[in-house]
Amino acid sequence: MALDGLTLGFIARELNDKLAGGRVDRVQQPEKDMVVLAIRAGGQNHRLLINANPTGTRLHLTDKPYESLPEAPVFCMLMRKHLVSGRVLGVSQLHGDRLLRIDISAYDDLGELREKQLYFEAMGRHSNLSLVQDGIIVDCLRHVTDDMSRVRRMLPGAAFQLPPAQDKIAPEEAEAAALCARLAAEGGRADKALAAVVSGLGAASARELCLRLAGQEQPQLKELNLSAFCDALAGLLRGLPEMNDPQLYVEETGVPRDALPFPFLSLPRAWQQPQDSLSAALDTLYYERDRRDRLTQRTSAFRRSLKTAEERTLKKLAIQEEEMAQAERMEEHRVAGELLTAYAHLVGRGATEVMLPNYYDGAELKVTLDPALTPAQNAQRYFKKYRKAAVARRTSAQQRENTLRELTLLGDALYALEQADTMQDIGEIKEPLREAGLIRRETRAKQKRPDKAGQPLRYRSDDGFEIQVGKNSLQNERLLKAAQGTDLWLHAKDMPGSHVIVSLQGREISDAALLQAAKLAAWYSRGQGAAVPVNYTLRKYVKKPSGAPAGFVTFTGEKMLLVTAAEADIRAMQQQEGETA
Repeated sequence: MALDGLTLGFIARELNDKLAGGRVDRVQQPEKDMVVLAIRAGGQNHRLLINANPTGTRLHLTDKPYESLPEAPVFCMLMRKHLVSGRVLGVSQLHGDRLLRIDISAYDDLGELREKQLYFEAMGRHSNLSLVQDGIIVDCLRHVTDDMSRVRRMLPGAAFQLPPAQDKIAPEEAEAAALCARLAAEGGRADKALAAVVSGLGAASARELCLRLAGQEQPQLKELNLSAFCDALAGLLRGLPEMNDPQLYVEETGVPRDALPFPFLSLPRAWQQPQDSLSAALDTLYYERDRRDRLTQRTSAFRRSLKTAEERTLKKLAIQEEEMAQAERMEEHRVAGELLTAYAHLVGRGATEVMLPNYYDGAELKVTLDPALTPAQNAQRYFKKYRKAAVARRTSAQQRENTLRELTLLGDALYALEQADTMQDIGEIKEPLREAGLIRRETRAKQKRPDKAGQPLRYRSDDGFEIQVGKNSLQNERLLKAAQGTDLWLHAKDMPGSHVIVSLQGREISDAALLQAAKLAAWYSRGQGAAVPVNYTLRKYVKKPSGAPAGFVTFTGEKMLLVTAAEADIRAMQQQEGETA
């Protein structure tokens, strides 16, 4: 269900209760169409997220971390100038529709107290956030010129105008007589007529109200006692604030699907999970999806470069393997050269091949010739091939080993990119590639030192064993260094994946904990948990060869489990505080 006016009304009331009288301490802009305000109110710190992206339009409190853009945009700087240290006077919904206003009182450059407004419009592709003072737009997230719209101009310095009013009845102003007249004029299906008459009702909300009032989601108006229906509808609309009981609607797999302001009778009750607030429901619903979308957008060029490098390295490997195959024939080249030297008198002028007695095995050897060359020149040609093959045999094996390491690095990086949670994780993925010379180092201007090293995922088995899962090569290496020799190490066999460490602390691992750790190793691998062979051994038998890239190890004494892990298995495991999968 989109953020319709009904849902936004519940959000407005929730925010007004929690933020009114609060002080704006900080303004952050994680994305070009997203703003986060840090507000101190009621002795607590709150973070108000406002997103005007058409695919994720919403406004709610959040407790999730968001990374700021490397450089604060102009809109963010203006918000800081006008709002920081200001007081929130109130939060209100306008006309029961998808329009919300936040009133803030703050001092201007001359030290005078001025009132400013933040207008949030949840209007799909026309969604916007505007900072207004004295009726004039200071700035807005999305500029709209006269060429783009003949109805409203949204530019700094222009007079702010509300979106054109719709001829609808606001829920808080609903009267039975007015509802009756309007619905009768609409006719047809009751849910469609409700959405057309009452402001802020989306299709799902309209069906829910019809179910509550008429026992059907899509009844025909002509089949209803319209007067009784409108009397009940007016009471229901005016009583909406008392229905506040936020729910998170999840799919059967446990994946969040929607945020509801109250339990919906039109949806399976078993899939609706009570939440502390509507903000909490919206935060859970959107955070994971948005995080993945933002990382995908930011890393698309990096992903393409990795794919290109992988294709180039595979071609290089094919050439090296061909050279190695040629090197295996080096003895044939030497023998052919010697026989041509010994039996040059048997070679006819202009011949393309000749059968010569092979004094090494007593048989005859067919030797291919270049007819433009003399027997001696053909012999030298074979000796040259022999020398080249001898050199290739000495070097190609090492080159092939280096190429296979590069392929491992690139495969690990592509896998780790799918597991990355933050731009800090992305930086850790790039570092081993830079060290190996597979990608260029960034210029000093683009380099940004991370605040701290990224942390692995942390789980606890059902019987109390701590299990850690690295998300990239650097984290895998740090896990390995920190582990005790008697800890257990696991990794998916012959494929990119995470290092998994089980802290044994002198105990014998249980079968149940071993299976859970193996499922984590299988799930966090290129095999994604589908019948994945998982190697395991004690940490002391795992070594990093000298000069090998981060995360590259050899091991001995291993055993193997064939494991299938589903998302439900991973979600069911207890995860330690502070980490999310």
